[in-house]
Amino acid sequence: MPLNTLKNYNDHLDLASLNEPKRLASLKGVFDKDFTNKQPVYFNQKQLIPCPSDGKIEMDTLFRHLTTVITDRATNKREFEMSRSKRLHWVRYHIDGKKKNNMLLFTVKEPEGLRTYLYDDDEKYVIVLEPKLKQNVYFLLTAYYLEGKDAQRDKIKKKYKRRITEVL
Repeated sequence: MPLNTLKNYNDHLDLASLNEPKRLASLKGVFDKDFTNKQPVYFNQKQLIPCPSDGKIEMDTLFRHLTTVITDRATNKREFEMSRSKRLHWVRYHIDGKKKNNMLLFTVKEPEGLRTYLYDDDEKYVIVLEPKLKQNVYFLLTAYYLEGKDAQRDKIKKKYKRRITEVL
């Protein structure tokens, strides 16, 4: 659906009525407009790149992480997720710093390593980055809408309380 490439924050993409191939094509059009065709992307004066997969940087991996969710941790199986996908165009909006109010930006030491979070408190939307200090870049790991028990327990605000003093 070409009209999805014209959607703005905080509208949702129109995906529910599309069959799988059309939905994928529409999402790919939005992703390409915001990321593939607008390289390089910067956040906090550092280049933002997709997390490498098998040693190489792949836009397809990033696209998959922004539109699907892991359904089986043992096999890393991922399935389409509507709540992430209909907000796909919000990622670039937040990365570009266009949303100023009711935003949290912080870094936390997690078991997997450092994570920098952008959290839109109005929309309950989270973007997760991994700062790579030696390379002076960020890996864009994922973005998602907080819903269900995660939203009720204020998962992100608990992380915010554990933040380190400097955003890395």
